[in-house]
Amino acid sequence: MGINQVCKALKKYDRFLIAAHTSPEGDALGSQLGFYNLIRKLGKRGVILSDDRIPYGYDFLPGINRIRRLKKADRHLKFDCLVTLDCADLKRTGDVYRLNREGKPVLNIDHHISNRFFGGVNWVDPQASSCSEMIYRLYKRMRLKIDKDTALVLYTGIMTDTGSFHYSNTSAFTFAAAADLMKYKIDVAGVYRKTYENIPARQAKLLVDFLSKMKFFGRKRIAVFRIVPEFSGSVKSGVDLADQVLNFGRQIEGVEVVVLFREIPGKEPKVRVNLRSQGKVDVNKVAALFGGGGHPAASGCTVSGNFQAVSRKVVAAISARL
Repeated sequence: MGINQVCKALKKYDRFLIAAHTSPEGDALGSQLGFYNLIRKLGKRGVILSDDRIPYGYDFLPGINRIRRLKKADRHLKFDCLVTLDCADLKRTGDVYRLNREGKPVLNIDHHISNRFFGGVNWVDPQASSCSEMIYRLYKRMRLKIDKDTALVLYTGIMTDTGSFHYSNTSAFTFAAAADLMKYKIDVAGVYRKTYENIPARQAKLLVDFLSKMKFFGRKRIAVFRIVPEFSGSVKSGVDLADQVLNFGRQIEGVEVVVLFREIPGKEPKVRVNLRSQGKVDVNKVAALFGGGGHPAASGCTVSGNFQAVSRKVVAAISARL
């Protein structure tokens, strides 16, 4: 199944529940807003729900207030089709997927190689740079006009998921799509600045202290960072420094894999693991060992256990592949 089946589903159904993964970033936000604008052009209705807050710095995206936090009253929400964007697994939507108690059709649009094809309709393209790039293709296939607001959200999604067009998932088509979207007079320098150069002074001081605690393994080919619960105040305030940390690790000479361990407070200890590779190690396969997934160069998983036990297992799995 692919884009043609998606087009048929969009014509068939009238009310859509739109969701992306928890801890949303630029691509999740951009693809959701771009998809919402698309169905509105078709005369359809949609609701975008998230199990997490909007991350800090994305308030410049037009229509961002349409993405609202999941609440108890939403259990009575009526819809004809559940659309998941940028999700390799249905449960990555958090509790949003639980609203589909009546078993309504699921439309799965994603670009992760680890996608589980959980939808009734699955359009999964691991060659796409981003889910936002796929939504751009959907506009073109359905011959729908892209307005300035849509161009901005899709460009933002593509830019962030390609690491400003320097990750290996950037293709000739990616550049062509970005160039086409730039015809709508997008302030590309402003988008970059608002997305990446926006760390509040208080969090900047925390970041400096945090980076100083970096550790190396595997003859300094593995860089490891640890976010302890006490540091999570930055996340609670809406500021997530994970991207800055991971990007810093990638810039270190000789480092092949960067790992960020984030301890999740709760009754049972869990650790969120973010993995980035320079290409030698397929971190999607590493994440898959622990029930996660993503891309060969960028993946993640959530593992039960304390930091010491989880980090030891993950680092060992990476070391075995170096």
